[in-house]
Amino acid sequence: MRAVTIEGGKGPAEAMHVADVQNPTAGPGEILIRVIAAGVNRPDISQREGNYPPPPGASDIMGLEVAGTVAALGEGVTQWRIGDRVCALLAGGGYAEFARVDARHALPVPAALTLINAAGLPETLFTVFTNLFERGHLVAGETALIHGGNSGIGVTAIQMAKAAGARVITTVRGADKAARAKALGADIVIDVTTEDFATRCRAEGGVNVVLDIIGGDYFARNIEALNPDGRLVQIATMGGELVQTNLLTLMFKRLTLTASTLRGRPDDEKARLAAEIRRQVLPWIETGKVRIPIDSIFPLEQATEAHRTLERSQQFGKVVLLVAEDNS
Repeated sequence: MRAVTIEGGKGPAEAMHVADVQNPTAGPGEILIRVIAAGVNRPDISQREGNYPPPPGASDIMGLEVAGTVAALGEGVTQWRIGDRVCALLAGGGYAEFARVDARHALPVPAALTLINAAGLPETLFTVFTNLFERGHLVAGETALIHGGNSGIGVTAIQMAKAAGARVITTVRGADKAARAKALGADIVIDVTTEDFATRCRAEGGVNVVLDIIGGDYFARNIEALNPDGRLVQIATMGGELVQTNLLTLMFKRLTLTASTLRGRPDDEKARLAAEIRRQVLPWIETGKVRIPIDSIFPLEQATEAHRTLERSQQFGKVVLLVAEDNS
């Protein structure tokens, strides 16, 4: 099969190449997916650069989410049939014509969605659900601050928080992104190129939960923006890994700091998350409360351009690789 491989170097052009590799096979409890489209995410860039290796046993091919049709069933799989339209969370292997995955980590694709649209669902749905709602404990009536409102995580989090009845403040860079985030449902959009988000959040009554992909110098300002008993959920460090803060402020405000990654979690934990997302979040997708905007689509052979698009941080929504035509 065709797949994008990493053959040395860190930049997109020198590191990424389309090559013929051995097809994967579905083991016990797994399904083999004929991939139509694959989502492109920042962890893929980290892997390309050598900073985010796949967990033991996972494919070393990049790609954490795909959509396609079930091509083969492993021993013991009864919940899927050949030809079913699915999207799935992977530990690796998405930039390829076929991908194998634990059958419990796949979700049915709602009838109203194309497989291209569905390719942008798994990584963002799993990430936002576990971090915003399970670790951040966001509930109806509270206010969430979501950084990077133009990113795949950001656009998903805005809509999921609104669907759950929360008030949403989000940050972006630039007036165009601000307008699009507002149209997506955010109650307040802060353009950080012209305004300090912590000052604005305090003026708006503060926030209960922060979902942060930036880190660095955002950390202290997140603490400032949070109300007493607030929760800061750290899921990436695009702005830097080192932070400085006054621990007394956390103590006086009774704040909770939590952080996580998704890729290395045990299979049983991902299966639990998939079941909860199928029960709680897919109805929002099916009714149109949550939709994932697709910013751009690149053929598999142009995976380098897909990475460059993410690196420029100019996208609004998901970047997707088209692997094959959808004939389902």
